Amino acid sequence: MSQAWPEWKGTLRKQSGGWNNTTYFVESGERRAVLRVYNTHRDRNKIVFEHTVLQKLNGLNLPFTIPVPILTVTGETLVQLEDGTDKYACLFGYIEGESPTEHDSGFYDSLGEAAGTLSVALDKVETGIAPVYRPYYELRTSYPLCTREALHGLVTDPPESLKELLPELTLLVEAYDNVADSLEQLESLPHQLVHGDLNASNLLVDGEDSAQVVALLDFEFCTRDVRVMDAAVILSALLSHEDSERIIRDFWRGYNRRVTLTPEELAAIPVLMLLRKIDVFLHFATRYWEGTDEVNVLQQQVRELAAEVAAM
Repeated sequence: MSQAWPEWKGTLRKQSGGWNNTTYFVESGERRAVLRVYNTHRDRNKIVFEHTVLQKLNGLNLPFTIPVPILTVTGETLVQLEDGTDKYACLFGYIEGESPTEHDSGFYDSLGEAAGTLSVALDKVETGIAPVYRPYYELRTSYPLCTREALHGLVTDPPESLKELLPELTLLVEAYDNVADSLEQLESLPHQLVHGDLNASNLLVDGEDSAQVVALLDFEFCTRDVRVMDAAVILSALLSHEDSERIIRDFWRGYNRRVTLTPEELAAIPVLMLLRKIDVFLHFATRYWEGTDEVNVLQQQVRELAAEVAAM
């Protein structure tokens, strides 16, 4: 790091949380930055696309903050670590704000407006390079290990470590079967760049006013997909909330101030919400089969996802 960003020599403090990456706060004198180490993949093209989108968005005068990569001494936005892991790292400017607590629920109107504003902005972004991540509805291409046969094998012949979760696995595999038969109809919906992972863990609120979203974070999964996907991702996380009716209404009020969806997009939201849950399931099943995660990670995800799918 000191060679790539020599002006940022200082103290590293690891941030807790995060399934896909490791994050450190960098303190250099009175200045702060955020160092991200990519753990999920080692694909340079994915990171280059993400950073290109962020740089383009940074020039659009958005009413909220987004991460902006700090260039290395050679003018790049990322470096490859020389620790034997072949992982990539990048440095972002520090953004003032607070992560919402699990008890905060007053920010969804602001989040809806921010999500709608971002959607309008992403529709204007021209990167000049192709995205690497596939749309959500291309499950079979995105997760080649998760064939129908492999997923059904988790139910008919589960490993010992997953047998106690057979009811939850059955629910998720049945949901996969249901959503897989509805994918072709999604291809005709309006497409554009989307964030891909908007949720409460990927935003910051004002430290003095927790109802105001001040930053949207983690554009790692940004790709070209159906326009309404970002709204569906957010909504898919709200159904199990104890005050779901109010916060969903708050979200839509803010979102509709910026985006008007077509009747076809509105009708597709339930399928897209389920698709989001199945995508997360396949993501962690793949990480388990590849040896990226221990089985306890998949166990936790299966429990949580099955409960959320059951609430739909």
